[in-house]
Amino acid sequence: MKNRLIVAGASAIALATIAPGAGAQQAGLDKRVERLEKEMRAVQRTVFPGGSPTFFEGEIAPDNTPGERARANAPVIDLTARVDALEAQLQSLTGQTEQNAFQLRELEKAFAAYKADIDKRLASPDTTATPASLTPAPTATPKPAATATTATSSTATTAPARKPASPDAARLALVKQVEIPASGNEVEDSYNYGYRLWNAKLYPEAQAQLKQVVGKWPSHNLASYAQNLLGRAYLDEGKPSLAAVAFYNNYKDRPNGARAPHSLMYMGIALDKLGRKADACKAFRELDDVYGDKAPQDVRSDAAAAKAKAGC
Repeated sequence: MKNRLIVAGASAIALATIAPGAGAQQAGLDKRVERLEKEMRAVQRTVFPGGSPTFFEGEIAPDNTPGERARANAPVIDLTARVDALEAQLQSLTGQTEQNAFQLRELEKAFAAYKADIDKRLASPDTTATPASLTPAPTATPKPAATATTATSSTATTAPARKPASPDAARLALVKQVEIPASGNEVEDSYNYGYRLWNAKLYPEAQAQLKQVVGKWPSHNLASYAQNLLGRAYLDEGKPSLAAVAFYNNYKDRPNGARAPHSLMYMGIALDKLGRKADACKAFRELDDVYGDKAPQDVRSDAAAAKAKAGC
């Protein structure tokens, strides 16, 4: 009996000793599970905002008040709209640039063909013929000899006929009437002399003088004036092909020159005279696209009249 009491007492002491340890271990597990559940709820709120509470019930419920989410996303929406607008503007500018480049390439191709044709004509012998204004007038056909009834009158003395001046001499006299400037500024004097020859309608002489100005001083500001006036001399002489080439070269080589807008406008007029109305309209459109309101008023007025005439 005594032995049974001793065993029972020992068992009670063992249970008393084990029970507190097991309770402490259970409490620790409960805290860890609770902490894990909190962390999982935090993940749920981050990954699945507004998700179903069936699986994860957030400690703080999401605010579903109308307008709150829109206000939160407003900066992103505004930034997206601005980026879309910038992309649209970039696409528009790119398209316009490509269109202008295409038009310029087409003009360059057309005038390269013109220039090649003109160079070919200038190389042929017939282009070096004397201008019509220098061609001597045909001599009158001699009359038949007088009959016997009028033979007695042939004995009378007659004054010798005055020999007419040769066309070259007459032309040289006209050129000598044009005063050569002598201000001391070689470039200005050379250009002004070409202008005076053009103003006197001595177009071949004016062309030679103006070519000399452009050839000797291609970078001078008067080169734009000289090349443009060279084209006008060709145009006034009735040579629109040469005029179109001269105007195009001035616009291409000196796009910022003082007479570049004028040359582009006159190039359209020359093309219209050649029957190239489509190309003439391209030149007028190029004038509007490149210079617009920056072109002088007289150029814009003349271009408007020329466009109406060409049917652009």
